[in-house]
Amino acid sequence: MKQLDWSNLPFGYMKTDKNVRILYKNGKWGEIEESDSEYIPMHIAATCLHYGQEAFEGLKAFRGRDGKVRIFRMEENAKRLQSSCHATMMPELPVETFCNMVERVVELNKSYIPPYESGASLYIRPLLIGTGAEIGVKPAKEYLFIVFVMPVGPYFKGGFAANAYALVRSFDRSAPLGMGKYKVGGNYAASLYAHHLAYDKGYGSEFYLDAREKKYIDECGAANFIGIKGNSYITPKSESILPSITNKSLMQLAADNGMTVEHRPVPLEELNELDEAGACGTAAVISPISRIDDIELDVSYVISKDGKPGPVLTKLYHQLRAIQYGDAPDTHGWVTVLDI
Repeated sequence: MKQLDWSNLPFGYMKTDKNVRILYKNGKWGEIEESDSEYIPMHIAATCLHYGQEAFEGLKAFRGRDGKVRIFRMEENAKRLQSSCHATMMPELPVETFCNMVERVVELNKSYIPPYESGASLYIRPLLIGTGAEIGVKPAKEYLFIVFVMPVGPYFKGGFAANAYALVRSFDRSAPLGMGKYKVGGNYAASLYAHHLAYDKGYGSEFYLDAREKKYIDECGAANFIGIKGNSYITPKSESILPSITNKSLMQLAADNGMTVEHRPVPLEELNELDEAGACGTAAVISPISRIDDIELDVSYVISKDGKPGPVLTKLYHQLRAIQYGDAPDTHGWVTVLDI
């Protein structure tokens, strides 16, 4: 194991030993290759550079108390990548190939997997890009799929702590029936300015309403929204929202706890009725929300009066983390265990 300050790692890029790659050419996928290079040789007319033909995923591996390594729900990431491929007219990578490459890159970089109870994990970034040269809006004929990893600390510096969010009305992350439900770079490029604006004002992240009517909750930056009201777990349903694997898992855990799960449009005014709220995703798992400030209308929706995470989201956070680290039974078959 590498000698790193595991407990104080940032959430950011770090060079590790190896990445794995596979090329698509002449209508078929080639052989998996290993590389120690951080760079990709690319044609200046590659479609990923000109027409945004790319998609990516994010998942994590965790070292448990028993020393074993667990990768969380990688089959779901493989399927979501296939959905993004269909939307961007890229060849779909077989689920088996995706999973083989993820397991291989984790094993190749096992010395970078943070120890148990360090508060850190191994972040895994699969990336698919159009590398074939085209000038004219059309799909490429050649593609590169690459998976690299890095150890990361908590996404927010304070870890599992409540943050204030800024509701931004002048920006839309995605249009209805657009690309919002796919994990492609364009969605994140569309959020950069609004995120910068919110961060500069001292907020944890930005908060979006639906692009069509500005009446319903959409997403929290790059994360799904969760609301807790009584015994109900509420999360927005929209064609513009990326289906979060973390949210999907939390919905199942909420149901296991006897909660009613409501996946439906959520009007903005309902924020006043919530007992707890949070953002969820791979990076942070759950980021509780203390309040949401409508910075253009000068209205504030206070969720947590004491500024602390609520009991329901706290319980769900620890339940999911326990499964990821092997401290609780994996009754739904979510983890792949590697004895490395």
